Amino acid sequence: MNGSHRMLGHALPPKASAVPSDQEIPDSRHAWGRLFAAWMIALAATAGALFIGEVMGQTPCHLCWHQRVFMFPLAVILAVATFREDADVWRYALPVAALGWLVAAFHSLLYAGIIPEAIKPCGQGLSCSSADMTVLGLPLPYLSLTAFTGIAVLLPASRKRSNV
Repeated sequence: MNGSHRMLGHALPPKASAVPSDQEIPDSRHAWGRLFAAWMIALAATAGALFIGEVMGQTPCHLCWHQRVFMFPLAVILAVATFREDADVWRYALPVAALGWLVAAFHSLLYAGIIPEAIKPCGQGLSCSSADMTVLGLPLPYLSLTAFTGIAVLLPASRKRSNV
């Protein structure tokens, strides 16, 4: 039968190998990498918020506190999920990230002046709305929005194809 296929110009597909090729390997390594990246974002955002609050002595404003409420648990949840390689973490972490994103988006719109309401000051000294409170050229409300956006994008991408 193989000879008849060759005679007709049809090539048989190659036999499956016991060792999968790079194209056959499920994207579990990529999924884990995306989950790890989401955890690193949450960890950096949490460490940054704690540094600003505890080391620099800046009392967070109300909106900063609400964003912390959503970011701090993400640092722990995503750490556990990363070490357990939990591909279903997006089911319970994405709602937390989405709620934090909503608060950060509102804060960013206030900062940009699109929503006409004064930002409450972060306490004595510098405020999160101050031009002096920028990291990498971004003000704190935009940094928070960027962090929540990154996590919200990476979490669904961290699903393994077999666990959809």
